[in-house]
Amino acid sequence: MLSQAVPSPLKTTAILIGRLIFAAVFLMAVTFKFLGMGATAGYIAAAGFPVPLFLAWCAALLECALVICFLTGAFFSQAALAAAVYVLFLGFSFHGPGHWAANQDEFGFFVDHFTFLAGLLFAAANGPGRVLTLNPARS
Repeated sequence: MLSQAVPSPLKTTAILIGRLIFAAVFLMAVTFKFLGMGATAGYIAAAGFPVPLFLAWCAALLECALVICFLTGAFFSQAALAAAVYVLFLGFSFHGPGHWAANQDEFGFFVDHFTFLAGLLFAAANGPGRVLTLNPARS
């Protein structure tokens, strides 16, 4: 059986900074939703989704849960996977190929979702680390 290595200070610091960045991104998103739920619902309606206010509140609640998971490390890998699916959905729904002809900037927004997706998948695979987490990684 292989012994588990103690994480280096650099690795621990990188993981903690990554968790803070993920939490900050979703905290900003949910803050803007709470400050302008009507505008968020309007944006969702413009994309063609039904019951936009309900969906805006669902998105806000999901983002709140993600912030808590990223900050505490609780259900971290599951939260990172859920966030990855959410980010992929947002990329295609609000910035996908149908939006590129009207505004070429949308392509850049679309591609940015994939860089975020890559980070979330990496985080899901590697876990929250062993420091400042409710359920430390075992591997």
